[in-house]
Amino acid sequence: MRAFAFVSAASLALAAPVEAAPRRVVSLNLCTDELLLLLGAPRQIASVTHLAQQPAEFALWREARRYKRNDGSLLSVAGMRPDLVLTMGGGARDRVRIAGRLGMTMLDLPYPKSLADIEASVARVARALDQRGRGERMLTALSEARRLKPARGIDTIWLGGGGRSASATGLAAEWMALAGLRQRALRGDRVSLEHLLARPPAVLLRSDYRAGQYSGEQRWLSHPLAKGDARSRTIATDGRGWTCMGPNLLGEVARLRKEARR
Repeated sequence: MRAFAFVSAASLALAAPVEAAPRRVVSLNLCTDELLLLLGAPRQIASVTHLAQQPAEFALWREARRYKRNDGSLLSVAGMRPDLVLTMGGGARDRVRIAGRLGMTMLDLPYPKSLADIEASVARVARALDQRGRGERMLTALSEARRLKPARGIDTIWLGGGGRSASATGLAAEWMALAGLRQRALRGDRVSLEHLLARPPAVLLRSDYRAGQYSGEQRWLSHPLAKGDARSRTIATDGRGWTCMGPNLLGEVARLRKEARR
């Protein structure tokens, strides 16, 4: 009921009046790059960040490379004369004032802490872009993922480099729950090799983020215990999507739901 109520509220937000659709939109943050690429019309997109164009960082890098890149600063996009600037967690009021003086409208979204926050951001960006249809379709897809959520979750540890994991009550856990996976509560949201030895989860959800990179975190993941054993089922996940945990995770969640049922 809460999910239905929120989607209804988001739909109302989409229906609110908006000025003429922006024609030159730039994004200064990887997470707003995702929203812009998913919700914006190609003709509206003027620039995304350089991170969005790196295959190791962003699943939508092919789409991102169609557009000019920026370094995440207002200075790097001022010459493009954008009429809308998207960013996230900016936190600096002077940045908004400077954008206004340069004739730019800035939409600074908060970092999401829940699926409800994701839905709110989708609604706000779709309205700002005057792309209500795309926004409605994405909200419907999120609602459908909630409907398909398995009733019971499988004991799971999300595992990243160096033993990084996820909060059992955070956004990552909410996405995992849609796939039928229940993130185990861990002290400091980290897991040790000893913990994996003594209390292996039913599912070890291993992020492949920067898997080919030589680093201490990746060396940690190469330990046999971090790869699972006969007591744990190991499922790999595309770690790039878990950086922002935005709506592009919908496809990965659908895949994980099928994997978890095998």
